[in-house]
Amino acid sequence: MDWECAVVGGGAAGLSAALVLGRARRRTIVIDADQQSNRASPVIGGLLGFDRRPPAELYEQGRRELANYPSVEYVRGVVQSGRPIEGGFILEPDDGDPVLTKRVLLATGMRYRPPELPSLAELWGTSVFQCPFCHGWEMRDKRLATLAAGEEAMHSALMLRGWSDDVVLLTDGRTDLSPGDIDVLTRAGVVIDDRRVAELHGEDGTLTAIGFADGDRLARDGLLVEAPLEQRDKLAEQLGAVCAEGPVSTHSVSVDEIYRSKAEGVFAVGDLCTDQPYVAGAIAAGSKAAMIVVQSLLADEFGLPYPPV
Repeated sequence: MDWECAVVGGGAAGLSAALVLGRARRRTIVIDADQQSNRASPVIGGLLGFDRRPPAELYEQGRRELANYPSVEYVRGVVQSGRPIEGGFILEPDDGDPVLTKRVLLATGMRYRPPELPSLAELWGTSVFQCPFCHGWEMRDKRLATLAAGEEAMHSALMLRGWSDDVVLLTDGRTDLSPGDIDVLTRAGVVIDDRRVAELHGEDGTLTAIGFADGDRLARDGLLVEAPLEQRDKLAEQLGAVCAEGPVSTHSVSVDEIYRSKAEGVFAVGDLCTDQPYVAGAIAAGSKAAMIVVQSLLADEFGLPYPPV
């Protein structure tokens, strides 16, 4: 095999894994499509050492650190397909020769699917967001709203109260709040608006108002929305991994506690398989998964103990 591990994805999880593999002197290739979802945000929130710094800066720093390790090669590209072969896997990039590798570590991230509302795309990642821990500080003490239903409506509205006293819950015409829920929200100072949301209004990339189907507008500075995750491609399934619906994803890769998929030799980390996507968690997962990859290679080479998948 040309490589001991192929890391597919060069975001926080993939770069973290490649760094550990490089320091372990394992022949590693990183194939990066450069499609990290958090690039829509101007800053990373809550990452020690990189708090409120641009995502691109983190990835650039990570690539510079990888360059210190001669066993790691970083390339830009999209893996179009992959399949198991005897002794490992073959990956087919969109540009370049096939990649033969003993292990595959999937870190391709996910694609966010926020509601389809006019002007939302222009505001996404700044004043329209899906993670209050990532964006709440920047939205502190502003006029906020959350567009949600069911249990998520309660959770998101009450969560936002930690950053602002002016919070409106937009139910978009859905009436699944119980009298008890309404009482809790009212006592917390959350205003409930049941009108149908039709569009968003903004200026210079910043939200200014929520537009309703009745033609009225509600002035707001920030909007929290639900944005389920979906996979970018079918590579995980092609390699034999099992995918299932999760709390925040329509098609999450199933992994065990050490990030192994159901397919022998295929690992997955980051947003691709987590119930709580955030950068610090992705970095930690990548680091741990890389150590397990090394252990699996040692099991092949020397018969060291390694738990079965």
